[in-house]
Amino acid sequence: MSILIKNGLFFSGDKDENASKKDVLIDNLGRIQEIAEPNSIECFGAEIINAEGKWIVPGFVDSHTHYDAELLASPGIKESARHGVTTIILGSCSVSAVFNSPEDTADSFTRVEAIPREMMLPLLQKEKTWNNPKEWKSYINNLPLGINVASFIGHSDIRMKAMGIKRSLSDEISASEEEKQTMLNMLNEALDAGFIGLSTMDNPWDKMDGDRYWSHKTPSFYSSWKERKSLIELLRKKDAILQGAPNLVTRVNALNYMLASAGIFRKPLKTTMIAMMDLIGDRYIYPLIALASRSINILANADFRMQSPPCPFTVYYDGVDSVMFEEFPSGEALRNLAKELDQRNELITNVEFRDNFKKEIKKKFAPKVWHKDLSKAVILDCPEQSLIGKNFYQIAEEKNIHPVDAFLDTIILYDKKIRWTTTIANDRKEKYKDLYNFKYNLISFSDAGAHLNNMAFYNFPLKMIKIVQESIDKGTPIMTMEKCIWRLTKEQGDWFDLDCGNLEKGKTADLVILNPAHFNTISENVEIDTITEFDNYERLVNRNEGVVTAVIVGGKVIFKNENYVENYGTDIKYGRFLEKGKSN
Repeated sequence: MSILIKNGLFFSGDKDENASKKDVLIDNLGRIQEIAEPNSIECFGAEIINAEGKWIVPGFVDSHTHYDAELLASPGIKESARHGVTTIILGSCSVSAVFNSPEDTADSFTRVEAIPREMMLPLLQKEKTWNNPKEWKSYINNLPLGINVASFIGHSDIRMKAMGIKRSLSDEISASEEEKQTMLNMLNEALDAGFIGLSTMDNPWDKMDGDRYWSHKTPSFYSSWKERKSLIELLRKKDAILQGAPNLVTRVNALNYMLASAGIFRKPLKTTMIAMMDLIGDRYIYPLIALASRSINILANADFRMQSPPCPFTVYYDGVDSVMFEEFPSGEALRNLAKELDQRNELITNVEFRDNFKKEIKKKFAPKVWHKDLSKAVILDCPEQSLIGKNFYQIAEEKNIHPVDAFLDTIILYDKKIRWTTTIANDRKEKYKDLYNFKYNLISFSDAGAHLNNMAFYNFPLKMIKIVQESIDKGTPIMTMEKCIWRLTKEQGDWFDLDCGNLEKGKTADLVILNPAHFNTISENVEIDTITEFDNYERLVNRNEGVVTAVIVGGKVIFKNENYVENYGTDIKYGRFLEKGKSN
């Protein structure tokens, strides 16, 4: 059935095209047949959607997700779809689920991305019939996709396969010439299959799960930049993309990513790096990374982009089950003993350990992502009810002890039964204008599908839209709404060279209808919901009732009035695998 959307304020996705009232006709093949003045289109038998007082915008693009496992069980990708995200990119942070065995793949994913291993491993063992990018793409294309999917190939994925898992996790071993050629062939195979590029990782926080190589760093960490040279040059040759994360402890090798992108006497390499944030514990890093990004793009003809979440970066943790503890030695020691609680608790009681913990946590000038300020860590749940709502400084004052002692004592007593939250970045709204308008920045970093109990940014496009609209209403606009929508849609589709993010005649209709009258329901609050297909595993989610009136993918309604269409994600295919550089 054709769909006629009437009287909506139409945003094409082009920042220079003013929004205006339009009718949009979608034909029964799922393409936009007409965009015209209100009440000028006649289409007998079409489903009519009245968008009076509402906005028609392109479907949002989430360019940094880890849905690689959830997609296999729940191809509707419901939690992103309900917020108007119609295209996601998988395979981030060097991990993808393409080349390796189920066990090796799960071990590289589940600890670093906080995805339950007890869910992912059996799922891969059940579903994984593929061993290369072409076979993976065929599998994905046969799923009843709810939204569109594109993917990087993971550096850890290809390195682990080429070298074998044991060799790939050794400081002393570099890839042989034969192994480097094998990785190059694997990357080339992925690019030929339509993957958008290579994701890599240099952050020592990212560690292996499982019993075999617990606490080893993921394979790409052990790869030198010399070893990666041929991979990077293949990306450059094929106009593909390098996605990465630097060492977040030292940060020095962020320069490697910037220099790889440089285009002096050669073709620039599209390179994107995580993450540009206004860190509470490291205020200097935001202006420094902005200066470096601007300089490399202008002076060295680079095509370099940071990635940013457009809202406060708030995290939730149970005990010390937090990747943030990996950035300092004492915290790392606790994490490494997560499977040996008796040994861990014995370590915590050690006076020398506590002294070191106190010294490390208060270092003012050490680079850090987590601010390590225990006065900003608020307890949400605990068997001792009197602690709920307090921070660890308050508890320390009441007990007349050091805040670190208060924190570590509660960990011994309650372990993961004590749940706490803190905001680590983007807490200053006055900085949003610079963040949103920074030219060398992609507004898209949600980690959707990962860290299921730790954070929820599935609705980040709606949060940005609300903040921009509030600034417009106050007469101090951060930017035009047209530019805001462009940053969340067409800009990303264009930069990643994917056929998505804009609305024009002849295009596949991936769009969202928003109700601005309900923007007040968009908040920083999170709720708990379950992933039915993951044995009802609980995760944090976002809810903003009444904002998203309808979501249309492939010209068909998938979500309307807070409900998915019948059998969504089980029978009908709405989305598609998007190949780099190819149109519909």
